[in-house]
Amino acid sequence: MQKKTRGLGALLIILSATGSAHAGQATTTFNVTATVLTNCTVSASNLAFGSYTASATSPTNMGTNLSVTCTNGLAYTVNLNGGNTPGTVAARQMSDGNSHVLHYQLYTTNGYSSIFGDGTSGSVTVSGTGSGAAQSIPVYGKIPVAQYVPAGSYSDTISVSVNY
Repeated sequence: MQKKTRGLGALLIILSATGSAHAGQATTTFNVTATVLTNCTVSASNLAFGSYTASATSPTNMGTNLSVTCTNGLAYTVNLNGGNTPGTVAARQMSDGNSHVLHYQLYTTNGYSSIFGDGTSGSVTVSGTGSGAAQSIPVYGKIPVAQYVPAGSYSDTISVSVNY
């Protein structure tokens, strides 16, 4: 019986050693690809001037921000239209819906010297290069003093375009 057990043990060792051996191997490769698209998105926060008084001794100033997200390395230009103003970005105006208007302007800096527009009528655009992350672009608004208009709510709608 001891002989049988030894012989069976030796057979198991031989079988386990030969059972893990490979007769051959096949290999291959595959490619992993992606296409990064040139793309930009833009969002905007409303600009609320709050209350306006014509007799104020200084303009009413307020600001907001645009958020532009473009593909890393992609050059872009941001344009603002004239809103509901007929004609030009140089003469923006809010309306109360009853033919009364309140003039205002949008600028690229808080120095209020460069009108933020579409590049026409003396306005400028804002250019940048995408980083893949959201980039903040400030918009500065100003209502000049001494506009004697009826009381009410005045508004305008500005369209933002990002060209890339």
